[in-house]
Amino acid sequence: MAIPSPGYSITVRVEVPAAANATSALTTAVSSTGGALTALDVAESRTDRLVVDVTCDTKDEAHGHLITEAISAIPGAVVRKVSDQTFLLHLGGKIEVNPKVPLKHRDDLSRAYTPGVARICQAIVEHPEDARRLTIKRNTVAVVTDGSAVLGLGNIGPLAALPVMEGKAALFKQFGGVDAWPVCLDTQDPDAIVEIVRAIAPVYGGINLEDISAPRCFEIEARLRGLLDIPVFHDDQHGTAIVVLAALKNALRVVNKSIDDVHIVVSGVGAAGHAIIRLLLSQGARDIVACGRTGAVHNGNEGMEPFRQWIADHTNTGHQSGTLKEVLVGADVFIGVSAPDLLTGDDIATMAPDAIVFALANPVPEVDPIAASEHAAVVATGRSDHPNQINNVLVFPGFFRGLLDAGVSDITDAMMVAAASAIADSVEPGELNASFIIPSVFDASVAPAVAAAVRAAAGAGVEASSASGESKAGF
Repeated sequence: MAIPSPGYSITVRVEVPAAANATSALTTAVSSTGGALTALDVAESRTDRLVVDVTCDTKDEAHGHLITEAISAIPGAVVRKVSDQTFLLHLGGKIEVNPKVPLKHRDDLSRAYTPGVARICQAIVEHPEDARRLTIKRNTVAVVTDGSAVLGLGNIGPLAALPVMEGKAALFKQFGGVDAWPVCLDTQDPDAIVEIVRAIAPVYGGINLEDISAPRCFEIEARLRGLLDIPVFHDDQHGTAIVVLAALKNALRVVNKSIDDVHIVVSGVGAAGHAIIRLLLSQGARDIVACGRTGAVHNGNEGMEPFRQWIADHTNTGHQSGTLKEVLVGADVFIGVSAPDLLTGDDIATMAPDAIVFALANPVPEVDPIAASEHAAVVATGRSDHPNQINNVLVFPGFFRGLLDAGVSDITDAMMVAAASAIADSVEPGELNASFIIPSVFDASVAPAVAAAVRAAAGAGVEASSASGESKAGF
């Protein structure tokens, strides 16, 4: 059941008689409709009238209209204006560019622009590697999308995807100190996307692919990694896999189980599901069954594309078939990266004792977390209004901070595992419990810890390559 959320917060400016019960009537109107009052401020006051701003969280837009009608029904009340706080936050966009150097007089201009800038250009012509040192390249990431798989909204296109990419760029800066910029492409042709990103790459120190549908995302990422000398990271795949591994490490500690002993069911065989399975296998998971829309993936399925065939080849060693609900019976771990409302609390009750449930579909998870918690030992979602929020923002700012600082071009499993361990270890042993398996996205220690882990893993990779006589571009 939906609950009020800050994502649907409204402010109702209402004029009411200046009576002793004026504000209590407003509070009652909001609570009677199930809204969550967060602020009540007097904007204007006269001897006979008050103008009050009533701010509350609602369940959705229809619920906001219901609350407004309830306020309007108060005797003598006149609603002046209703403001949607989420829309107000996005007015004019969420990011901007600011100069890092003073431009106050002619000397500043002569150094920052012509004629002095020509010296910097010539230096880069002679030593291209100095571009990282002398330009924004060393700290800038392109957030690239074609708008084909945006959040839970699907294929909404590049223009409608822009608010998400802006938000991603803001998070890069806020948590990792990384300058990121949205690059929303008006094409869904893999060849065109690869060529455009290749062509703009000189500006950037890294590429973050975002919200590109599978299986095209696999091809685009692989081709760009082969073409570019900067890191290419598909957050929907690898960011999700890293944070899921981090949360699972701690959840398994809570229930005292081992990754190599548990039976894991993964719902969703797209970009996120594929990457999660791959990373869990690398960490010793031996018993995974993946489920798509038609049920369990196994080698008896016909006509599978290569990435789903890879899943069939590397999971479901018992050759299980059947629906998600059927294969969930007896499972120790459920990881959902698929669709809303696939399961009920009764389905979770069929899992093994001390079960772990990660229902990560957004905004509506695969199973209601309250219902799941009646039967599972540990429950996590992707939402901020429930305990254990598994969110990629714990990964990508620190991960790219580490990549940019290390100046590497290749992203390895060792880096991803190191990042997951850094996130998991950010929860102290004395803090760890069923409702706290993953640190808060606002924990300021997480991004630096992830960055340090990535830098250390990158350094170890360089040493190993040098010892074996191998070389990697960008190291």
